[in-house]
Amino acid sequence: MTTAGNMYLGAVDLQCEANNTQHHTAEMGTDRLIVRRGQEFRLAVQFKRQAFREGEDQLTLSLDTGPSSSNTDRISIEAVKSTAKKDKWTYSVKSTPGHIHLAVHSPADACVGVYKMHVLFCPGGGEGSQRITVGTFHLLFNPWSKEDSVYLADDDLLDEYILNDNGIIYRTAFLPLAWNFGQFEKDVIDICFQILDNSLPALEDPLTDALKRGDPIYISRILTAMVNANDDKGIILGRWDGDYSNGTAPTRWNGSLPILRKWSSSGAGKVRYGQCWVFAAVACSVLRCLGIPSRCITNYSSAHDCDGNLKVDHYFKVEDSLHVLPERKDMVWNFHCWVESWMARPDLPSGYDGWQVLDPTPQERSDGIFCCGPCPVKAIKEGEMDVKYDAVFVYAEVNADVVFWIMKKDGTMKELLKKQNVVGKHIVTKSPYSDKKEDITLDYKYPEGSKKEREVYNKAGKKIHPTDTEYQDLKVIVKHVYAVLGSNFNVYFDIANNGFIDKDIDMILSASAITYSGAILKQFCKRSTKFVLKAASEKKEVLRLRYEDYGEHITEHNLIRLTAMLVTEDMSEVSLKEKDIVLKVPRLAVRVEGEAILHKKLTAQIKFVNPLPITLTKGVFSVEGSGLTELQQIESPIAAIGSGEEVVVTATFTPFKTGLRKLLVDFDSNWLCDAKGSINIIVRQA
Repeated sequence: MTTAGNMYLGAVDLQCEANNTQHHTAEMGTDRLIVRRGQEFRLAVQFKRQAFREGEDQLTLSLDTGPSSSNTDRISIEAVKSTAKKDKWTYSVKSTPGHIHLAVHSPADACVGVYKMHVLFCPGGGEGSQRITVGTFHLLFNPWSKEDSVYLADDDLLDEYILNDNGIIYRTAFLPLAWNFGQFEKDVIDICFQILDNSLPALEDPLTDALKRGDPIYISRILTAMVNANDDKGIILGRWDGDYSNGTAPTRWNGSLPILRKWSSSGAGKVRYGQCWVFAAVACSVLRCLGIPSRCITNYSSAHDCDGNLKVDHYFKVEDSLHVLPERKDMVWNFHCWVESWMARPDLPSGYDGWQVLDPTPQERSDGIFCCGPCPVKAIKEGEMDVKYDAVFVYAEVNADVVFWIMKKDGTMKELLKKQNVVGKHIVTKSPYSDKKEDITLDYKYPEGSKKEREVYNKAGKKIHPTDTEYQDLKVIVKHVYAVLGSNFNVYFDIANNGFIDKDIDMILSASAITYSGAILKQFCKRSTKFVLKAASEKKEVLRLRYEDYGEHITEHNLIRLTAMLVTEDMSEVSLKEKDIVLKVPRLAVRVEGEAILHKKLTAQIKFVNPLPITLTKGVFSVEGSGLTELQQIESPIAAIGSGEEVVVTATFTPFKTGLRKLLVDFDSNWLCDAKGSINIIVRQA
């Protein structure tokens, strides 16, 4: 309310530049106030009287937040005038000639969101009062505050897991993929809250949802559901069959920004398409933007256990020879990516604070929807299957047994062998101190075969099985040369009988094009033969793999599975070896011409050489970089790129942020996808 003629309070200075800098949000811009909870911020209000009279004049600060769709159904907060009560919204007042200065402190468990501030001024002496809206600000989690449940004490780790907007994600064969998280781009914070506002709980009960937004456990679980678009107005639709004609192939993405912006601008329409590393990277961008320390994790040989029995079952059938049945529900993915986020777990017994697994890739339902986590990494290592959330599924991803069965001609099933050390071979993330990978396998599991690992294995409901191939007389080793996409190459199989008697062997060697999730697309090379393998002897076999055989069948991940199976005539012994190989794609050469100066045009030159023995068409280059350029797509200057032919394109852009930046480039065409390149650029002030 304002009494006519009594205008005491005037313009407001939210001191955005100073506040945002102190709150580690200046990279998001300084034209609006973005602060972190549990930390003081300051503002100044113009005062049109001679001086503020402490003890006589009264000033009250109030705030409201809540559903963005409602102007009335909001959460109202009355701040307390104090400098001591840190569990409530508090403020203190100081005055200088012409201004009232407010220092505002939020509690460390305040709900993140968009807030409006209001000031009510009541002058001493019974004069009329005045109420003004001071302004709007965004409140985020604060991993720098000891009282916040996402507090992380190491500044080097915060530099990486909150402040680094570029990163590396590992995919097949430890190949690093540079990724632009882009969490500090100006519109991303608005998109993050738009994501939360479109979640099922927010749409069903907006006020209750808003009241829960102080809890990173709640927020992170909501995000694992919202990053995939399976049950709700989520962001990305997954696809793994190789047909991306009505969308964008997952390998085309270089960063989260185009995905987030496309979802937002379409009114929460599904973005087509993503796979596990895309889901993980977009989730990481949103979590870092909101202030929850997060990192992308890659698990090599990752189990997808559909029925929760901690086993992956693979079936073979006997006809003229052994072959794999196509109906596989359980899978071992060549790799799988998820997110770890750092937070306390007051909802669990002590000992489970720290890194939590969050998996936004839609694999299995949890509480009726496709989401997964947060699950403490410590619970997985100790085999604690009753810990929230989804511990059984995550444990299987890194520890499941792989069991091989044979279906005989009469339809009966026989267990051939069980492997206990093929899942969760390596679990890695980008190092916080460099662009190298960091192996964190021992965070998830004790060393394979150790006494402690066996104890945990049994506690999680598993039983040691004596038929592991490590103790078989028959052995197979698979070797291959460095294989480049487009080339012909040999695969070598070393076969040994380490027993004391001769053995009649049925041998099947094969090569199949597979997806990275383990599905077999096409067996393009196979050889079956029978022979006698003498006791204590070895035999070598060779498969010649030609591009004309595999080229049209492989996916954008360029994965081939080599399989060797040896079965004795009476089926008393089986040796099976599977090995996935990745055909290498040459990297794009990137060169920047001139010195990188803020707001000055810069040109990058990109060079590509066609490695395939066939002509490529429909070539498109994509260029993007946080703080450097909006996404650019450049058609190839040559409609058809012949085998061995070189193409050079240029991209012009204007850097709009200083510091170390990374330019990411991608090339895709009709027969070759996922050719990548990158270059670091240091942008200086003029």
